[in-house]
Amino acid sequence: MKRTLSLLFIGWLALLPLGAQARDQLVIGLTQYPATLHPNIESMLAKVYVLGMTQRPITAYNHDWQLVCMLCTEPPSLENGKATLEKLPNGKQGIAVTYTLQPQATWGDGTPITTKDVLFTLEVGREPKAGVTAQELYRRILKIDVQDDKTFTVHWDRVTFEYASLGDFRLLPEHLERPIFAADPAQYRNRTNFDTNPTLPGLYFGPYRITQVERGAYLVLEPNPTWWGPAPQFKRIVIRTIENTAALEANLLSGEIDMIAGELGLSLDQALAFEKRHGDAFKVIYKPGLGYEHLNFNLDNPLFKDIDVRKALLLGIDRKAISRELFDDKQPVADTNVNPLDWVYDPSAPHVVYDPVQAGALLDKAGWDVIKNGMRENSNGERLGFDLMTTAGNRSRELVQQVLQSQWRELGIDVRIRNEPARVFFGQTVTQRQFTGLAMFAWISSPESVPRSTLHSQEIPTVENGWSGQNVGGYRNPEMDKLIDAIEVELDRDKRKALWSKLQHLYAQDLPVIPLFFRAEAYILPPWLEGLRPTGHQFPSTLWVEEWRSTE
Repeated sequence: MKRTLSLLFIGWLALLPLGAQARDQLVIGLTQYPATLHPNIESMLAKVYVLGMTQRPITAYNHDWQLVCMLCTEPPSLENGKATLEKLPNGKQGIAVTYTLQPQATWGDGTPITTKDVLFTLEVGREPKAGVTAQELYRRILKIDVQDDKTFTVHWDRVTFEYASLGDFRLLPEHLERPIFAADPAQYRNRTNFDTNPTLPGLYFGPYRITQVERGAYLVLEPNPTWWGPAPQFKRIVIRTIENTAALEANLLSGEIDMIAGELGLSLDQALAFEKRHGDAFKVIYKPGLGYEHLNFNLDNPLFKDIDVRKALLLGIDRKAISRELFDDKQPVADTNVNPLDWVYDPSAPHVVYDPVQAGALLDKAGWDVIKNGMRENSNGERLGFDLMTTAGNRSRELVQQVLQSQWRELGIDVRIRNEPARVFFGQTVTQRQFTGLAMFAWISSPESVPRSTLHSQEIPTVENGWSGQNVGGYRNPEMDKLIDAIEVELDRDKRKALWSKLQHLYAQDLPVIPLFFRAEAYILPPWLEGLRPTGHQFPSTLWVEEWRSTE
């Protein structure tokens, strides 16, 4: 069946105007297909990339890493009076933040975007059974006061340095989604129009709307006639999913796709090799950013509860050599989850270097000191081993996997590679914590992004909370919880940076994950495409798709 769908797509694509014949179409290659198109359920980058063309967050960080309004008219601040401190009934201090939606903003079916959508989004976010990812965001909202159809005030239960940011509060169309949600909140995530009827015009309000879908294969986007901003040039954008990166490159060279997205395309090593061979025919842009490639432990596994084992695994891999040999040193080794590009980075945090001798000593200390046929065992005869998982078809990750497997095998560790398609890996295995060993993937964040969702103990996905939260490793440390809580409410930059320093030191001490690299994204573009600007953070280049232009 999969082969049939692929052939059907190629035949359908052949009927469309291509390349030099007409530059009113752009075909983009991605390595992942979204597990869902619902803006508030799951946090898969492929979905964020697609929705960047079809929706707009209320606020976002731009290319200069500054907070700007996208769906609102003016960023609120204490200085302009759109944010005001207020005393809460419990004696603590909160803050009231007022936003005004773009006056001309409408859903794709012509229905105006109003505060009804704001209130409905809050209602869905507060329902644990709905499976919304950022539930902590909705818990913090005490209430929303409506002034009129376009203006509303959010009352927060605390004052945070990010009080003006509302990028994760992604609006839902109340007129389309309420009946489904009201019928059964527990089944909402499975019955939402975003997945059961994704071509409904009223789901979208960006420059484009989704008009055709072939799950796992492609999406077709066409201009949204109700878009209020500058008109996009391309009359059709096709987003093709090609999970195997070697096949992705082949499709680019054959002309079946026009470009490869930097956010989810060729790995850096492939891009470097590609540029050497074909750099005269394409534009290759490298953008260092906040993508944090790491290995997530499942800390409920008794093996990984032992900090000596976790430290040994880190000491037993030569990350610097991997970066040099595979990525031409363009992806710096990570010591913690904070990137050196971020102003809160602390260079004094511990730097761990490759030391297999010390790694072996720690494994001996942890009780894995019996060597049989080159593999370690404990006194009960249990072999030291685990599964290592990542996204199938991602050549770069698979190469890193093989190096890790080899280096750990030298220490006597039996590592079993088991990969899955991205839509399964992220849609179920990672989200529902079904991996038992290590899972390799990346967190993409915004500047000075507080890691509450990935490190706070209240953000561990469970059946009870609808698998919301992103602390998929199950990391629990009250000290880390307190630091995260303190950082969020500290408005003084110097004091906040000191707290960030403590967080980085604690992170290096606890090793909730194995840090690998900070990613540099490689954008492979046709020479005739202009206006695409990488951001280097979680808000994708597609949020400015209306600026993309063909020079032919």
